[in-house]
Amino acid sequence: MSGAIHDLVFDRAAEDPDAVAVVDCDGTSVTYTAQRAAIEAMAERFADAGLGRGDRLVLVAENCHAATVAIFAASLCGAIAVPVNARLSAPELARIVDHAGPRAIVYTTDISAEARDHAEAAGAGETETGLALAKGSGGGAAAAEGTAVILYTTGTTGAPKGVMLTHANLRFAGKTSAELRGMTPADIIYGVLPMTHVFGLASMLMAANHAGSTIRLEARFAADRLHAALRDGVTVFPGVPQMHALLMAHLARTGGGRLEGSALRYVSSGAAPLDPAWKRKAEAFYGLPLQNGYGMTESTAGICGTRNPIGLDDISVGPALPGIEIALDETKGGGEVGVGEILSRGPHIMAGYYRAPDLTAQTIDAEGWLRTGDLSRIDGEGRLHVVGRCKELIIRGGFNVYPPEVEAALNDHPDVVQCAVIGRAAGGDEEILAFVQCADPKALDPATLRAFAAERLAPYKRPTHIILARTLPAAPTGKILKHWLTQVFADRLAQIGEMQ
Repeated sequence: MSGAIHDLVFDRAAEDPDAVAVVDCDGTSVTYTAQRAAIEAMAERFADAGLGRGDRLVLVAENCHAATVAIFAASLCGAIAVPVNARLSAPELARIVDHAGPRAIVYTTDISAEARDHAEAAGAGETETGLALAKGSGGGAAAAEGTAVILYTTGTTGAPKGVMLTHANLRFAGKTSAELRGMTPADIIYGVLPMTHVFGLASMLMAANHAGSTIRLEARFAADRLHAALRDGVTVFPGVPQMHALLMAHLARTGGGRLEGSALRYVSSGAAPLDPAWKRKAEAFYGLPLQNGYGMTESTAGICGTRNPIGLDDISVGPALPGIEIALDETKGGGEVGVGEILSRGPHIMAGYYRAPDLTAQTIDAEGWLRTGDLSRIDGEGRLHVVGRCKELIIRGGFNVYPPEVEAALNDHPDVVQCAVIGRAAGGDEEILAFVQCADPKALDPATLRAFAAERLAPYKRPTHIILARTLPAAPTGKILKHWLTQVFADRLAQIGEMQ
């Protein structure tokens, strides 16, 4: 698609100047005309700081109006925005800044204590826009032509991995997401997914601006604020399973069994698998179908999405979205017939990894197919059923065990909020570790949960060890960070080892 991402705002300002583009975290409304003026003013300040075509602008942020303006202002300058979550540690942020080689760094100091801390450490100067600005090194190789944003993927280890997304990628993703949801200028989308991650950036911010909808921003998730927003005009809510679970728990505590008095018309869940019982519970709560989808940073969020009526017992991620191709490489399926690594091709595929041509070549082949690293099967109706990660596949006693299947069984227990299952080498085989988040770990014990799982899983799929916790390590999107589990729960795992 032609045009830059800031043109989404400018075109809407010309078509419907008084429509509300953004409702900020403090309730301030900003029209599309005012949004355009703010973008132009910030672009001037960036230009004065030396930001020009192809330069990187690191944005250390949490969701707020100033963050949206900075992303589009970078585009107006011909520069590349590098949104980074302010809640990263100083060493994590330093690795990204080092790799990106930005001309400048801005921080959303008005909305985020963590951003203020990072800004103070960098000696950044305050501006009148809710941002602090610091000079960067201005080093680093040029990015791919047409790059609008570089996103550093959640949970990477070792060298940083920056995904280059083009203006065309982001405009296509915004259009596809908006059309999938049937979004119009009358919609208000709840903007709590971090815009520093692809789900929030593409499927929320770009979708809203493509449709001319209003985006109601939240810096951080809170169930009571979500409930208030849903009773105050929000019509579209894209979330992750933990958000839905916490909202249902909040209403249960306050005496409500389901959502009442809401204008909500579309609700979706992403970034984690669904199970039928939980889906039915969520649909009863909302009185709406719970849509599901699949994507990744390298595919500018969406690859597949459902369009289901309420009550349909479908936990797939749906068919490929319009204009997108999918295929399976069954040589990567662990030998199971009909299961393979998901491949995808189309206008949603990234330009590549920044400063990593070899890694790009390993991920995107000569025919343009992206290797996702995820395992799936495709049913007779063309719907994709994700069964796990290629690297997460557990082989126990010669049998393939897909963590999402085990997680779905455990999530079916009423006292379980969410869980994560991983494999660990043990005596020439693999054992299954289940980390389970409960509202009250004292109300549930591993033996009870193990018996519950035994009624739903074959013996070789049942967890070897179950660790109960009040919280699990998660990204700001709500996605559980599986690679941190053994580190966070090292003491608990050591106790298990001593007992064996």
